[in-house]
Amino acid sequence: MLGVISNIQRFTVHDGPGIRLTVFMQGCPLSCWWCHNPECIKHHNADDNSEHLRYNVKELMKEIRKELIFMDESGGGVTFSGGEPMMQPIFLSEILDACKKEDIHTAVDTSGLVSTDTFDSLVDKADLFLYDLKVIDNALHQKYTGASNTLILKNLKTLNDQQKKVIIRMPLIPGMTDSKQNIDDVIKLLSQLSNIKNINLLPYHSIAEGKYTKFNIPYKMKDVKVLSEDKITEIKNLFTNAGLNASIGG
Repeated sequence: MLGVISNIQRFTVHDGPGIRLTVFMQGCPLSCWWCHNPECIKHHNADDNSEHLRYNVKELMKEIRKELIFMDESGGGVTFSGGEPMMQPIFLSEILDACKKEDIHTAVDTSGLVSTDTFDSLVDKADLFLYDLKVIDNALHQKYTGASNTLILKNLKTLNDQQKKVIIRMPLIPGMTDSKQNIDDVIKLLSQLSNIKNINLLPYHSIAEGKYTKFNIPYKMKDVKVLSEDKITEIKNLFTNAGLNASIGG
């Protein structure tokens, strides 16, 4: 089984605890207006002739082991991101199993938009889930991401019910996800999930605009301005005051 990888990033510190190696896997079922990795959206199988990297489990484990000294000293590990890593479920399952055999901490950065069967098959394989939560209103979620959030919310409940380690990651997108209504909706949802209380707030930035030009992808965020520090702090305080462990970045 080959995994299709768009990039391997070393010495990352924002994709889980400690110093990590982050593997960006190809393919995503969403098309978020603000996506920072648009090159990962299109799904490529392991047999096509695209420019993406292909690794089998043995090859990727060799890359992971190169970073073991940094992982061990910092309490880090490897994070599988994307795109949506669960779009390559067999490869993801095999590489997670291989990491577990060598006691390497694993995190899966996921949108949660995968079938229940696929999600359930992977729930027990990762040490940590970085779970993207964008918009609670389904109509707005479809508008800004191109897909319903029904499965996303269902799979999040599964993680909660099975008491898995989860950090919610919420992008703060001006005029889209940062509304008082959406903030209130997210707080209400998390207040109902007894085992999920950690949330990373990820302020929007336009650093990915150059990728859209490079890959000739329409850029919908041209006129969107970044949030002020005061506004970001105000949003963080709403979560903190609701009893949630909120942090900016992560």
